[in-house]
Amino acid sequence: MKRNGMLNSHISKVLSDLGHTDMIAIADAGLPVPEGVVKIDVALKLGAPTFQEVVELIADDMVIERVIVAEEIKEGNPEAMHYITDKFGEDAVDASISHEQFKALTRQVKAVIRTGEATPYANCILQSGVHFG
Repeated sequence: MKRNGMLNSHISKVLSDLGHTDMIAIADAGLPVPEGVVKIDVALKLGAPTFQEVVELIADDMVIERVIVAEEIKEGNPEAMHYITDKFGEDAVDASISHEQFKALTRQVKAVIRTGEATPYANCILQSGVHFG
């Protein structure tokens, strides 16, 4: 058994396989997952686990250089937007695409991790960085 880090074996495998600029999505309970994209469902019930809880745990194990959110999050879920910018810094957050464009971009992610989050636009795409020069 692992001593620390991500214990979910499916998430751990996806994170271990990421290369520079590869992407994963953290999604609320309602975001559609494109056909052919791996869905890792960690939802237990509506509201659990939360978007923030899952992002925190992923960020502990992943080098993240860019976070993409839909522009609608700014007005539709300012709490989530505030959390994302506080967590990753305004320079790392890209909120320039529509929710429809966001959903289209999920076709390019390595996996969608589905949470139990039940607030609007609580979704992000995390782009992998590297931990060396």
